[in-house]
Amino acid sequence: MTSSAAGADSLVDGLAALDISQISDALDRLGIVGQCAGIQPLDRRFRLAGRAFTVRYVPVGLSRGTVGDYIDDLAPGQVPVLDNAGRLDATVWGDLLTVTAHRMGLPGTVIDGICRDTERSLEVGYPIFSRGSWMRTGKDRVQADAYQVPVSVGGVRIEPGDILVGGADGLVAVPASRASQVLDVAVQIAASEDRIRAAVLAGGRLAEARTSVGYHDLQHRAR
Repeated sequence: MTSSAAGADSLVDGLAALDISQISDALDRLGIVGQCAGIQPLDRRFRLAGRAFTVRYVPVGLSRGTVGDYIDDLAPGQVPVLDNAGRLDATVWGDLLTVTAHRMGLPGTVIDGICRDTERSLEVGYPIFSRGSWMRTGKDRVQADAYQVPVSVGGVRIEPGDILVGGADGLVAVPASRASQVLDVAVQIAASEDRIRAAVLAGGRLAEARTSVGYHDLQHRAR
């Protein structure tokens, strides 16, 4: 259950082919904070990869705002990234947005907060990564404050155009300016893990296989 803009963005495609843990280790090695704490897929089979389209939410004020009619303006390969300040008491994504995003072929949605109407997401296989789900609407509780601005998701700063990659173990954000470097390091890590796995399956000792490729230093910050 993967959704991405296949063939349209080589960096997105390259990162999408890797395990989340390999990208996470590459981020650590490069000293980049990109692991979005507490953000999980509605279904562990969901995978997501694409470029961030950011939306920042704030509590409603004296003038009643809206939760946003931005979805029709997204381009292929863009991921709606909704910063609702981690709120668990008001949703900013539901059935109509899921139906629209799925029809548009978007890679999926990321929410620092909650969603609702999860049955639709599961029914059509549209990936949502969030802090959970609850039915209470965000209308008249929160409003869209800004689009395509830096936002925070799971304690990670995300800027428009950054690459989001999600899998069974959570979500990582890769800064656009460092994406090529992160991809190169993650590919090296994946290759080292493949060599270890092959050695163990051939009957070798795990400790020896790890030592032979310098496993314990793979995620250490490069100097």
